[in-house]
Amino acid sequence: MKKHRRATVADLLAEKGKRQLTMLRVTSLEEADAAEKAGIDIASVPPSLLGPVFREIAPTLFAIPGLEYGDHVSAEDYLRAAFAALKAGGDAVYCAASLQTIRRMRDEGIPVCGHLGLIPSKATWTGGFRAVGKTAASAAEIWRQTKALEEAGAFAAEIEVVPGDVAAAISSNTSMLMISMGAGSGCDAQYLFADDVLGANRDHTPRHAKIYRDFAAEHDRLQRERIAAFTEFAEDVRTGAYPEKRHLVGIDDAELEIFLQGLKSETGNS
Repeated sequence: MKKHRRATVADLLAEKGKRQLTMLRVTSLEEADAAEKAGIDIASVPPSLLGPVFREIAPTLFAIPGLEYGDHVSAEDYLRAAFAALKAGGDAVYCAASLQTIRRMRDEGIPVCGHLGLIPSKATWTGGFRAVGKTAASAAEIWRQTKALEEAGAFAAEIEVVPGDVAAAISSNTSMLMISMGAGSGCDAQYLFADDVLGANRDHTPRHAKIYRDFAAEHDRLQRERIAAFTEFAEDVRTGAYPEKRHLVGIDDAELEIFLQGLKSETGNS
């Protein structure tokens, strides 16, 4: 069996400042397969997507399963979930929990990707779903959090919706791999959701998203075709157009006659 080499944490960190890495949020095996074939470097995935099938179709994709904030409580909960995710084929874990929890995972050798800037699960503290770091004081707070995250042992951090100049300055002054989601090209990786890239998201499209295809329109077209096909099937059943003889299994006339005679004698029906 052919073996595939997948990047390690050390490999990714060695790329810092040398080239822009690519990262996508994928939520299906089809998207993971496409990301692998497209040469995407990193994928954020739900832990449930991991397993032998995932690794069969995406052998070289560096996978970061998300330990969603609120799904786990104690550091032990996060540790158990992290070990399970790594065992299932993950390469690191995303965690927006406390520095203490991140430190515990790092002490166990678990690679952790943290989160800075706009953190959706904690957005109430920064004024909701809007940009962070637009004032000197706010930018300084992000820098403080960066240093704390680095000290806690995270190897990477997603930095979301932060002014590009601020994110670039922070990225150049930290050893962590900085993953930009709407924070400019001064970071080490560019991160988008597959739904946004594919144009499959019918809700609000973030400013930082770039749409490369119109899957929403294609889904609408397929749904119209689905309804039409179901309607035609129902009409064929009502009119007797389906099933036709070609849809049925045949039986030799002699065998049929023997069966019918036997049935007649058993039931008494002519």
